Amino acid sequence: MKFICTVLLVLFLFPVYASKGGKEAYMVFNGKGRKANYEELLKAANRSDIVFFGEMHNNPICHWLELELTKDMYAAKGSNLVLGAEMFEVDNQLLLNEYMSKMIRKKDFEAEAKLWPNYKTDYAPIVDFAREKGLKFSATNIPRRYAAIVNFNGFEGLDSINAMERGLMAPPPIKYIDTLACYANIAKSIGGGMPAHMTMNLGKAQAMKDATMAHFIMKSGAFNQKTILHFNGSYHSDNHQGIVWYVNQAIRKTSFELKVLTITCLEQENIDTISNEDADKADFIIIIPASMTKTQPSDPPAMTMPPVSAKMDDKSKENEKEAKPKEEVKPKTETDDNDGGEDDDDD
Repeated sequence: MKFICTVLLVLFLFPVYASKGGKEAYMVFNGKGRKANYEELLKAANRSDIVFFGEMHNNPICHWLELELTKDMYAAKGSNLVLGAEMFEVDNQLLLNEYMSKMIRKKDFEAEAKLWPNYKTDYAPIVDFAREKGLKFSATNIPRRYAAIVNFNGFEGLDSINAMERGLMAPPPIKYIDTLACYANIAKSIGGGMPAHMTMNLGKAQAMKDATMAHFIMKSGAFNQKTILHFNGSYHSDNHQGIVWYVNQAIRKTSFELKVLTITCLEQENIDTISNEDADKADFIIIIPASMTKTQPSDPPAMTMPPVSAKMDDKSKENEKEAKPKEEVKPKTETDDNDGGEDDDDD
């Protein structure tokens, strides 16, 4: 009997001792800087109409959590869940539709679509899950060639394209607030040793991408009781700017009250703490060890976006406040029941 009790005690205590010596692959915080967990994040996502998952493109934990969140939201939403991604340009929507409907083979889709270098390891599992479950998957990003036109010639550079091409991007005119930190910081980085292709219009090119992604997110069923889960580089949705700003503008023009939730990912040496500035970046922040292995080489330094500062001038703050929906969603935590990247293709 004494032996049995000893065994039971060991079995009971083993998880406690094991957890003390383990290494966490990530830590979750809410937008108030309090520790949270994946279950809280999932509950908040299921209560939302549009969820932005801001990833680091070469981080395996981001991609794994994106897949897990997709599966878990599907379990709750079923066919009402719609996926969208920056990683697919709008002119690939037909190919994506054909693959989703099982009209074409996997190898034909992968041979003809414009896929990112890390597609097979990082995005194919999500796409294939959507295909298996019959989910709609929206390509939301503007074709790169049109973003390049804006980069070199401004918005007016698109005046010469035809009506069919205009259908591949957000309709003009594009509201561009150059004091929003996500665009102002880009302008500050231009010059010096930056590559020639990074012109003073780069912020406008980024805004054109953000506006286009917002446009196709809203077209994919946001006003038809669908839940949208969108994957994008964190720079496109941090601080509720970028795509989120344009989505909120679209919502404000209607009588709908849609709940928008943002998730961002960060890397740092110590994942047990978060700064106030980083806590402000999203409704949920996933912090991953800086030593985490990568799924692809890092971008050249010249191609990375400048960090978005939470500090903005008065005009920027006014525009940010104007863009926010009437009712903000904050995740609930056990401690407070009242709680509610870089981008490697920005050339």
